[in-house]
Amino acid sequence: MTNENRQKMSRPTKGKSIRVAMCQIFCLSGDRSGNFIRIENALQDAARAGAQIACFPETSILGWVYSDAHQRAYPIPGQDSDRLCALAKQYKLYICIGLAEKNGVNLHDSAILIDPAGNLLLKHQKMNILTELMNPPYTPGGQVASVDTELGRIGLLICADTFRTDVLDAMAEQKPDLVLVPYGWAAPEENWPEHGKELHSVVQSAARRIGVPVIGVDLVGQITRGPWRDRVYGGQSIMIDASGCVLAVAVDRDRDIVVADVPIKD
Repeated sequence: MTNENRQKMSRPTKGKSIRVAMCQIFCLSGDRSGNFIRIENALQDAARAGAQIACFPETSILGWVYSDAHQRAYPIPGQDSDRLCALAKQYKLYICIGLAEKNGVNLHDSAILIDPAGNLLLKHQKMNILTELMNPPYTPGGQVASVDTELGRIGLLICADTFRTDVLDAMAEQKPDLVLVPYGWAAPEENWPEHGKELHSVVQSAARRIGVPVIGVDLVGQITRGPWRDRVYGGQSIMIDASGCVLAVAVDRDRDIVVADVPIKD
């Protein structure tokens, strides 16, 4: 089977668990319509595999540090999030996904959680931004957040948020059962596949510090604008349990839909 159809599944877990799909998709910067096609194809695979939550990477609609997002991004709620809510309802899945958010004159690197009825449950605006990579840069968010769902309490962070211990500690205070993290983990081509080990280490450290499972989902593709132009998103998305043990890993630099049962506290 090709990577387009392959799915990895964990062994059934004892006790309470959530069936999560890491939707490691290719993202072409600026290609809103094509990226939505790739998102929906991944949702079809996740639904067929019995996933309850489909998790996507950072800025999956327009791409990360894509300067035209200042003109092309929508508010949340808005056209992009409304379309994602309709997809969640159609495929009867929770969706976690990163997308650019226009808020007045500000542009945020945001992530949202949508329930299977198509309701927008939670929005997180990335707090730890890299201001030197886009002009004008993203506007940082101010706090962490989580929400109670039928599956448990779920928190959202984004990529470099997991570098900061104060952010991780603030999330731990929310007492989530599961934390979902869209990533845009990029490096020069020659640094892959080794650069994936750093991603895995960061996600493991976050899971141990917060004390709950953490799902880190990376893009596949390439940065097309700014100082990091031509750096590669290498995939290797990863699921980590509360103790820091690896549950599943996606492939290096290719599309992959990885479905596994993530144990959470009863």
